[in-house]
Amino acid sequence: MSNLPSDPQDDGFDEEELIRSEFESIVSGLSLDESSPTTFLDELGQVDRGDRFVAPNPPPQSPRTFFFSAKRAIERWLKRGYHEDDGVAL
Repeated sequence: MSNLPSDPQDDGFDEEELIRSEFESIVSGLSLDESSPTTFLDELGQVDRGDRFVAPNPPPQSPRTFFFSAKRAIERWLKRGYHEDDGVAL
């Protein structure tokens, strides 16, 4: 009743010890120093002004110009070349 391994390929180094040593080698290289002024999440939060969406701001229309604009849009739609299978029935 000795502690000798029964399998000749098993040299006594079990898988848990291997995982533990791998973990320790990874953790030993990490630095817990948080002296950095910004983090990755801070940099993501600072979006450049040029990258933001600027909503269009059309000039105000009078009811008369709105009506004529809508009329022109409908006339252009009716005069288009292809009317088949557009899903609209007038």
